[in-house]
Amino acid sequence: MNEGSAFQDGEQVLLIDQRGKRHLIFLRKSEAFHSDRGWIAHDAIIGQPEGTWVRSSLGLRYLAFRPTLGEYVLDMPRGAQVIYPKDLAMILFWADIYPGCRVIEAGTGSGALTLALLRAVGPDGRVITYEQRDEFARRAVANIHMRLGEVTNLAVRLRPVEDGLPEEPPADRVLLDLPEPWKLVKPVAAVLRPGGIFLCYVPTIIQSHQIAEALQHDRHWALVETFETLYRPWNIEGQSVRPFHRMVAHTGFITTARRVVPEEGGPPPAARPLDPDA
Repeated sequence: MNEGSAFQDGEQVLLIDQRGKRHLIFLRKSEAFHSDRGWIAHDAIIGQPEGTWVRSSLGLRYLAFRPTLGEYVLDMPRGAQVIYPKDLAMILFWADIYPGCRVIEAGTGSGALTLALLRAVGPDGRVITYEQRDEFARRAVANIHMRLGEVTNLAVRLRPVEDGLPEEPPADRVLLDLPEPWKLVKPVAAVLRPGGIFLCYVPTIIQSHQIAEALQHDRHWALVETFETLYRPWNIEGQSVRPFHRMVAHTGFITTARRVVPEEGGPPPAARPLDPDA
């Protein structure tokens, strides 16, 4: 992407109409975008700065932006269900993904989390991702290339992660989006450096309970914590201030744990939510 520059032929643009409806398109010279609100020539957008208003053939206005990563994730082609932006944001923060970080991911799906990880680790970091379904891996790689272009710090392993983790330098972080992450508690401990963070994302509290139990009974782990994120937008227009009738409520549970050096004796310390008033 060429942030701050004029729109170019061949790049993606997000068109947002006055109702808030969004359309993710590729700009192509001499082509046009068509909807029930008229058509817009791509040439009317190419060469214009980001944030430009354009009008359809019916005179209706659209805003043209480069899509954020969150907007791209929601609109990109999918092979599997994606992790929603509200959870991606929490995952990046609570897993403490940083520039130069070395991350192992399992459950590539459509590539939403992989995209977020690649941007967070930067060119000096590395992401190794496992996906056992070829069609999902192909879709994910296509989505990644569409957004980021060619990347040199991504390795895609087309096999179940349960078949074995890499015998490479220890990872800084391990993130799992799998149905049975508790089966990997011991293998993950073998590839994650002491002090590293393990995070898993599952849809049900039953799965969360099983992974938490497995972590709490293994002396390689401490500070086990499970939470979910609820996102409720608010409508503020003049004197009308109210929550939206619909919210993005439960999508999945996130469980985190820290890799520790095992010590004989008492149980590891329990996690406490980071409450500033506690």
